[in-house]
Amino acid sequence: MSNLMEGKRGLVMGVANRNSIAWGIARTLSEHGAELAFTYQGDAFGKRVKPLAESIGSTMLLPCDVEDISSVDAVFQTLAEKWGSIDFIVHAIAYSDKNELKGRYSETSRENFSRTMLISCFSFTEVAKRAAAMMPNGGSMITLTYGGSTRIMPNYNVMGIAKAALESSVRYLAMDFGLEDIRVNAISAGPVRTLAGSGVTDARLMYNYQKKNSPLGRTVTLEEIGGTALYLLSDLSTGVTGEVHFVDSGYSIVSMPRLGELKAEERREEAEKVEEETDAGAAAH
Repeated sequence: MSNLMEGKRGLVMGVANRNSIAWGIARTLSEHGAELAFTYQGDAFGKRVKPLAESIGSTMLLPCDVEDISSVDAVFQTLAEKWGSIDFIVHAIAYSDKNELKGRYSETSRENFSRTMLISCFSFTEVAKRAAAMMPNGGSMITLTYGGSTRIMPNYNVMGIAKAALESSVRYLAMDFGLEDIRVNAISAGPVRTLAGSGVTDARLMYNYQKKNSPLGRTVTLEEIGGTALYLLSDLSTGVTGEVHFVDSGYSIVSMPRLGELKAEERREEAEKVEEETDAGAAAH
């Protein structure tokens, strides 16, 4: 099927570079006929996003800092002036001080907790409220979450709390806007090597662990996440709202690694123990 988004216009927030999940989504939507506008925060990100937007024919690139509500209002004012209405939004914005994405969650500072929640969670509510006002014929909204919202991930810390709140927001917003034929959903993607993901301490170890222990035995691609977003934002999913859709090679269903992996690890530990005992005996003589 092609041109599933033909005649639809929408806003994509959170593209950092060509490896961003938001860019994978945007590229897929564009391939299916969507007309896109993008936001960026700061000149450095603007320089990265501009050539990407231009590569798919988008000319609407708007500055936006979700900590400054006036800049959010300015984005939607511009959209209203240029387009009048929109059909969808993609919210892919999150932030936490990387110095606190390590160690214990209990060490999170009050300042970083508040800022993380505002940017990573409440910004979606503020954006959704303004977007809904521009969807007279209904529409669809998606945001990005992660499995650390419901299960403990080392070093994810306050981001896990923010994602849990974000997922709850999705459900409440789905109820708020449902009678207006506006659907609200979240995509919970498996680990992808992105700029945002690199901010979590030891992210590479978690990436490799989930890759090894997911039912499919691999991570997911930007194209696969983009395909899920296409489903949720197109008319293919008109009966779906308030959902958290996992795209993680099945890792979210796993309670423990495959027994083969555990047995192999046990054999390695036994071999190391024998080697240590042998070395200790040799040293004693």
